[in-house]
Amino acid sequence: MSTTTALAAAPRAETRQRWHFIDSLRGFAVLGILLVNAIDIISPGMDRILAGGAIVPDPVRDALFLTVQTRFVPIFVFLFGMSLWIVLDGARNRSQRPGLVLVRRLLGLAAIGGLLMLVYPGNVLLEYAVVGLLMLPVVHFAPRWVALGAGVVLTVAAYAMFGGGIVSLPGLILLGAGAAAFGLPRVLETSRKTVAIAFAVAAVLTVPALMWQLTAPSDPRFTNPGGIAGLVMAVLYVTGLALLWHTPARRVIAAVFEPLGRMALTNYVAAAIVMALAAQLVDFGQMTSVTPVVVLALVVIAVQSVLSRLWLKYFVYGPVEWLWRSVTWLRPAALRRS
Repeated sequence: MSTTTALAAAPRAETRQRWHFIDSLRGFAVLGILLVNAIDIISPGMDRILAGGAIVPDPVRDALFLTVQTRFVPIFVFLFGMSLWIVLDGARNRSQRPGLVLVRRLLGLAAIGGLLMLVYPGNVLLEYAVVGLLMLPVVHFAPRWVALGAGVVLTVAAYAMFGGGIVSLPGLILLGAGAAAFGLPRVLETSRKTVAIAFAVAAVLTVPALMWQLTAPSDPRFTNPGGIAGLVMAVLYVTGLALLWHTPARRVIAAVFEPLGRMALTNYVAAAIVMALAAQLVDFGQMTSVTPVVVLALVVIAVQSVLSRLWLKYFVYGPVEWLWRSVTWLRPAALRRS
């Protein structure tokens, strides 16, 4: 058996460089995404409003509009594009048809997203898979500077014209893939100076961006100012977390968020199911504040962080990640740690 055939014969536990900050950043994004999704799934106060009740001012919801909504989705999509390139790069060393490996991976994600639609119709996994398939030829065949350049152009155009939303997916995916190809994971993990400059620029831009968003006070997902402010603050969050990574806070960040990030897909799916069940068991529809939902989301994240750490002590992948990887390689992946 040749070396190439032997490498492609079965999926093995990951052996390439693992960027622990990227795992932690993904876990941080899982937290932010849950704060967004939990309110969408549970819809607190919606029954009361549909019955003719007045909209009650909610400072907590307003705070989420300024700190969470439109801030974490760009991070999540960018990381998806980054992982697309990382997996493709690994597949090139293990398979004679790396593109086909990625096609199976994205089709597997589409199937997971389709099943999750039964519980959470608003989940984005199917959209990510479809757009990922459309962008795969660029990521696979084009030079890395083409992927990065196209990502920049498409992202700027999507936010300038529409304030983000689903039209921003192609650009953000290509942006993440191109950035990974040029070594951004290493920069975020090791380069303080470059990250500090990006953080300073984002911090300066955040003030006018928030002031602009406040001129259109509503859910920022449906306004251009809100979407653009979210993109600016997404950069602020990523670079700010990267700077903290170089301080003693790194131990806390890694302890809380890295397990979440390594099992991001499992935690995303499980949290959606928990929130859907909670919506059936508790009458959130008559509430006047989103605070109980936020508290529930934080409790779920805390529990998931602990459970993820315990799971990864004995297993290489999360359960959904294991299934996804097995579909990708058409063989059961190694699961238990040796």
